Amino acid sequence: MRALTLLSLLFLPLFSLAADDGWTDLTSSPKAREGWREVKGKWLFGTDARIDAKDDRSLTGDADEAAGVLISSRGSRTRDLLTKQNYTDLEAHIEFMIGKKSNAGVKFMGLYEIQIYDSFGKTKLIGSDCGGIYPRAEQKPKYHYLDDGVPPRVNACKPAGEWQSLDAIFIAPKFEGEKKISCAKFVKVVFNGQVIHENVDCEYPTGSAWRLMKEVPEGPFMLQCDHGPVAYRNVRIRPYHQ
Repeated sequence: MRALTLLSLLFLPLFSLAADDGWTDLTSSPKAREGWREVKGKWLFGTDARIDAKDDRSLTGDADEAAGVLISSRGSRTRDLLTKQNYTDLEAHIEFMIGKKSNAGVKFMGLYEIQIYDSFGKTKLIGSDCGGIYPRAEQKPKYHYLDDGVPPRVNACKPAGEWQSLDAIFIAPKFEGEKKISCAKFVKVVFNGQVIHENVDCEYPTGSAWRLMKEVPEGPFMLQCDHGPVAYRNVRIRPYHQ
């Protein structure tokens, strides 16, 4: 009996969804998807996702409104997903798939982005590659980077059309009144089982948000969906307690 108990522990899921574990499921069912402010645009909900045989830059799947895979494809005019609830320190698990040359992202507090990008096989990495902490940028005269961001330690990116996983622990900036007393930080980011960031401070919001948006004590968890074909599944978050 003891041997069976030990064996069963080996096959426990990485993240339990038990209520006392504090995880909020955001994708597995229509009820779970109510955690988003509004799911706008043309989404396909299905049991799985795959590269479209007619267009390797697009994704498709078998429709099932009750299933837990969210698929945005080329020209579908989907919108970014933001949680109804605001958060401070947060732990997140995300599984995603992208089409060829696609671009998406995971934004903590809607301001600090871990990039999702088709970077498979690339050797020289910058923050705009998959798993990178996205660079600061300016919108004009045309969109351009101001720095390299923080590249991932290694290129753990799989080919487009394969499911990939991202796990992150994020610390929100802290304030005393209007004064910021500590920066946002990515405590640890694991991409497809490999550690790619540890204890990285974010002095500013990423992208053009560093100029356009004010840093705040709390904000929504966000999945970027409007830059290219992307599918998400098994997305769950919970407050992080140091």
